[in-house]
Amino acid sequence: MGTFENMPERALEWHEAGRGAVLATVVQTWGSAPRPVGSQLAISGDGEMAGSVSGGCVEGAVVVAAMDAVASGKPELLEFGVSDDEAFAVGLACGGTIKVLVEPVGAAMPVETLRDLVAARAARRPVVYVTALDGSERRLAGTDDAALAERFRKDASGVEEGVFYHVHNPPLRMVLVGAVHIAQALLPMARIAGYDPILVDPRPAFAAESRFPGETIVEDWPDEALAEIGLDARTAVVTLTHDPKLDDPAIRAALASDIFYLGCLGSTRTHAKRVARLTEAGHSEAEIGRIHAPVGLDIGAMGPGEIAVSILAEVTAALRKA
Repeated sequence: MGTFENMPERALEWHEAGRGAVLATVVQTWGSAPRPVGSQLAISGDGEMAGSVSGGCVEGAVVVAAMDAVASGKPELLEFGVSDDEAFAVGLACGGTIKVLVEPVGAAMPVETLRDLVAARAARRPVVYVTALDGSERRLAGTDDAALAERFRKDASGVEEGVFYHVHNPPLRMVLVGAVHIAQALLPMARIAGYDPILVDPRPAFAAESRFPGETIVEDWPDEALAEIGLDARTAVVTLTHDPKLDDPAIRAALASDIFYLGCLGSTRTHAKRVARLTEAGHSEAEIGRIHAPVGLDIGAMGPGEIAVSILAEVTAALRKA
């Protein structure tokens, strides 16, 4: 998920402007479906579209159903078979089948529920939109619902016993401390993998825009930068300077948070010294044990590019296999 798709926000905007709005959501797929479960298409009452449920294969039919739903106020569950020819047109090798839930805002999807969903997304608060496919239930659930913990962790939207669970996790973030060569390779890789990357380094010569064109750079001391950025369970932090003056404040801030990954560059010997400093500073063995060091999977990486690959692989494993 390279970008944080804003279909709920668009639908709410259109509804509150008096234009009417419908949210169409992929709730099930079989075979080589063009778009994953949870993909959305927002349609205004006058036919404006945003998003996609099929990469272009069935959008026209969904829009027609959406216009009908605006008029009737009734939700509809659509099923489409994407033929081999249609699948090839959107870059797939073979066909598949998708089910799309069409919900008019206000008549089917409660406006207050949609407002709460949009507010949770803006606050980076994970929520699941729970809707029974027969229309008998529509609500939001948070991370305090233990039954949904695995769905939150895996971004696993899906249907179970006639109920669709649509996971709305905040965008993944990766904060890199240290504007070094590895960061130059890792930042674009992280973005491709679906992260919003942020580079932190108080040294202007290192964190120069010319070295990292187009990147989000925070020229501040790491502890202050991380406090400003805000750390949560959808954030990974990687320290790359192996300079205690820069890395240690970032590490201590990260250990005080619930980030899902903390990796630190440096040899085994460097990490042993780091552990001693952190222990002396009062961090427990369990806290220090959260650190992945030396950072990255042991794939025999050589050079900044391969090291960046190893780091991204380890971050992915921490996120998906924990």
